[in-house]
Amino acid sequence: MKLLRLKITDPAGFRSLPCGFEHHFRSDWTLQDELAKPEGFAPFVCAGPNGSGKSNLLEALAAIFFQLEILRVRSSFLPEVLQNADRDFSPVAFELDYLIRLPPEYLRPDGPIWARVGVWKNPDESVNFLWENQSDFDTDVYEVFKGGHADILLPQYVLGYSSGENEILSLPFFKLRFVQFDEYWNALTRQLSYPGHPETRLAYLDNSFSQAILLCNLLFQDEATLQPFREDVGIEALREFRIIIRRSIPIALEQLAAFASEDQNQRQSLDDIVKSNLALRKETDDAGSTRYRLNLMHLLEGDEKSSLVVSALKRCATLHYEDEATDTLVLDYWVNDATKEAFRKNFDGSPLALFQAFQVLLTLNLYAVSDALKGDLYRSTSHYASETVPTLASDQRIMRFKFVRFSKQGVTQPMMLKELSDGEHQLLHSLGLCLLFRETNSLFLLDEPETHFNPDWRANFITRLRQCLPGNGGVGQEMLITTHTPFLISDSKPDKILVFAKDKASGAVSISQPDYNTLGASINKITMNTFGKRETIGGRAQALLESLRERFEKGDENKEALITEIYQQLGDSVEKVLLIKAILDSDQQGDEEAQG
Repeated sequence: MKLLRLKITDPAGFRSLPCGFEHHFRSDWTLQDELAKPEGFAPFVCAGPNGSGKSNLLEALAAIFFQLEILRVRSSFLPEVLQNADRDFSPVAFELDYLIRLPPEYLRPDGPIWARVGVWKNPDESVNFLWENQSDFDTDVYEVFKGGHADILLPQYVLGYSSGENEILSLPFFKLRFVQFDEYWNALTRQLSYPGHPETRLAYLDNSFSQAILLCNLLFQDEATLQPFREDVGIEALREFRIIIRRSIPIALEQLAAFASEDQNQRQSLDDIVKSNLALRKETDDAGSTRYRLNLMHLLEGDEKSSLVVSALKRCATLHYEDEATDTLVLDYWVNDATKEAFRKNFDGSPLALFQAFQVLLTLNLYAVSDALKGDLYRSTSHYASETVPTLASDQRIMRFKFVRFSKQGVTQPMMLKELSDGEHQLLHSLGLCLLFRETNSLFLLDEPETHFNPDWRANFITRLRQCLPGNGGVGQEMLITTHTPFLISDSKPDKILVFAKDKASGAVSISQPDYNTLGASINKITMNTFGKRETIGGRAQALLESLRERFEKGDENKEALITEIYQQLGDSVEKVLLIKAILDSDQQGDEEAQG
């Protein structure tokens, strides 16, 4: 996709973006030039001081696509608390224009390959669409999604990543993760079929999903595609990993009512409920006490020929066994070419298909969250929503990875994934996300993905992104990155740089573009123009240099001795050279005055 324009028309604004805030991502001229002469993938780089509103732009886009996703999945499944809540979602009013690449079946001879889509919402109204390529297109959102046009009008995925504690960005993704769980739970209680993959399209990368993304890439991608992993982190090959699946959990008596037949809810006994649903079972312990258990895997496991998730994972395993005492399935994988071929055969040759299977299993770890807490979370606008969700001990989780080991350049023995540094994890997260979704028309929202990188990795990050998302073929991705790194600006053209500023009095956010060619510009120039930092040295060194300057300007010190002290105290810098030059120039000026 290609973003064109965003306007916030919510009377209350959105975060630091006031009502009336508007940004054009592309002018008509730059858009035509971009479509006529594509130069490969290039992200929008959002730069500016801390607190200038960079993340708020990403948050607004995530919040808008969350609303659209809620409307899209309403016809298939949506928790009751969200069924009629879309008019109250923030922002309650907005305008968004973008281009979306048309699927092959919608292309006409000599017709456009991009469709222009307008989305807008007024206070107390539903969302409207305008597809400019189809003059007779009905703009009512319900008719749009009922007619199956979502695949044309919306990005295939909206993907989020934050290296910090930015819960406002993650909150829409977090809510949809619970929708995914409730979708499965509804199928389980009503004995419905389940497609084996999440219905919702928003995905957020956090620690629980990072291992899944890495495994999917290392199992499916070829050597050329994985080259960005090799060049910096030095990962060579996946060696082994384990998947542990806890099949069943205890279920309280009051929870059994959810499994009762709807038309016999008042008449079914507990025994009748258990007998009517194969996911339930009744147990009696040695003391004669009755307990009930629920097989959470019921809709995900089948026989040896089944294509269901657990059956497919079993067929790919080197060995697997069940611990009957804990009702746990353990799958071990010693990775070689045969293992990779098994995954390709069982998951449609697609790393994305495997990732969606992992999504389903990992989402089941939310089983411990009560309905009341989920209801609060669905309505939440809190910065601390995730803190209210209980964290399970590892042996209480439905699905977890263990013993993920791989070979690494310069290391003799296979390494555990957990042994990597924060920067290595961060690079694998961001690049792995791009590799996994490189064949999709998706929107990436990356909030400061390079905070733990060394200077060399920061300087190469745009290059690595371009390697992962080559920007050709029948797909098109859009990416927004927030950053404080001048290197990302130096590797981007001015029309891809969004410089943020925040008015100290009103708090209003404004966005501008550099008035100079940023591509190849020096770090010093970018630091001065974008971040307001004119000095090229640290604050302590700057204070020392200023004290030396003051001593020189008093005029009562031996200049030769002062220059020697400057050389001894300070390393090489532009500021040091300029001070020494000022001292030498004053000597020359004094000599000329003496001769005159």
